[in-house]
Amino acid sequence: MKPQPTDKRGGWRVLHYGQHYMKTWPLDKRLAPVFPENRVVRATQFGIRFMPPLAVFTLTWQIALGGQLGPAVATALFACSLPLQGLWWLGRRSVSPLPPTLSEWFHDLRLKLQEAGLALAPIEGKPTYQMLADVLKRAFKQLDKTFLDDL
Repeated sequence: MKPQPTDKRGGWRVLHYGQHYMKTWPLDKRLAPVFPENRVVRATQFGIRFMPPLAVFTLTWQIALGGQLGPAVATALFACSLPLQGLWWLGRRSVSPLPPTLSEWFHDLRLKLQEAGLALAPIEGKPTYQMLADVLKRAFKQLDKTFLDDL
């Protein structure tokens, strides 16, 4: 199912799109100056890995010391919300249409892939960041690294 920016199925769907986008986006250091995705993906992956244990530690530490439970619960909820914020941003970004300059680069990149003999699915509607991530991932696997020189 193709994600839509005005999807009315709720925030969980946006988080799912963000998770898919995070797994698709190629983490190449040459993309970092142009796209914030590298930093957001790395921060979100860090948050997914370390924030839930930090939340549990905060709660158990406060309970063991007989401290106030309210601030400990607030800190734990905040820690758990950080990776969700990253997934939310990535999900919204994945369904956003590309600006005109990136759209032109996207089409050029697709043309290079087709000239290399790779079959690509036709584009429906305006290209999105998820479509760009899919094409970039394929280009990194199939083309030499000079395709980034046009960026």
